[in-house]
Amino acid sequence: MSNPKLSRRDLIKWGLAAAPCSLVQPVFAQAVLPKGPITLVVPFAAGGATDVVSRLVAQKLSERIAHSVVVENVAGGGGAIGAAKVAKAAADGSVLLMGTVATHAINPLSTPPAPYDAQRDFAPISLVATVPNVLLVSASVKAQNVRELIAMLKAAPGKFSYGSSGVGTPPHLSGELFKSMAGVDIGHIPYKGGGPAMTDLVGGHIPILFDVLTGAASHIRAGSARALAVTTSKRSASFPDIPTLAEAGVPGFETYTWNAIFGPSKLPQPLVDLLSTELQAVVAQQDVQAKLKDLSATPVGSTSEALASMVKTELDKWGTVIKSIGGLKRD
Repeated sequence: MSNPKLSRRDLIKWGLAAAPCSLVQPVFAQAVLPKGPITLVVPFAAGGATDVVSRLVAQKLSERIAHSVVVENVAGGGGAIGAAKVAKAAADGSVLLMGTVATHAINPLSTPPAPYDAQRDFAPISLVATVPNVLLVSASVKAQNVRELIAMLKAAPGKFSYGSSGVGTPPHLSGELFKSMAGVDIGHIPYKGGGPAMTDLVGGHIPILFDVLTGAASHIRAGSARALAVTTSKRSASFPDIPTLAEAGVPGFETYTWNAIFGPSKLPQPLVDLLSTELQAVVAQQDVQAKLKDLSATPVGSTSEALASMVKTELDKWGTVIKSIGGLKRD
């Protein structure tokens, strides 16, 4: 296990200057962690992919730091309510957030804006995993690959539409980015979730669907939906035969859903460093990697600096897409 960077002043502060090296990590950890349990806020309902990932991470992190980590679901507002709760929480490490592209890119750029600033109001800790979105077509679509699909759409502008799990969701914005980068004219049909959208795709009521790979996986394996490409820069380990959109005909295309841990903005740096180090170690565990891959997620585990950089990149990317469609207005 690697230790957070500790100066001699830090060691003296915690009374560890003369302690054996093997004792520094556990004693230091208990010194900087909150006295009570850590609550990991999941800004969506229980049972979803983010909730499953969060409970896995909470259990493993608790084991590593010998400190209770409990999950609390605070759903609503597309993730904004739970995220706002953490943004306003005490900066002592007692409340953390399992953030997503929705809480830290899409919601802050929507109309009306989220009740927090995605960069100013949070301390980035570690990116846990990324999950591809996937471009699917129904059995009635003759195109067998992305290039054939683009040619088909360009030959009949405005004739075809694609479905998504709703306005402002990552699949919706993946579809809008595809329209822009591929130069095609297709309409958008929003659904109240990925399930109803997939039902209509399988039933032949819509020809094209952008979905989260986690939700689409069983249909792809069953052959009821045909996947043409994933949206990440690299192929998914769970579906290595499905090409990326970038290699299949839309160079430079990259979108994904992600899960990352954040704290309130003024979280002490020693605590940020400790949690980031431990979360990276959690994600590196073989059983955690296996579970994440079962969910069609790509395990990451990152530094706080890398997560901060990614959030900025996501805001810049999605800001351009959302502006191009005149903003996002939620009911």
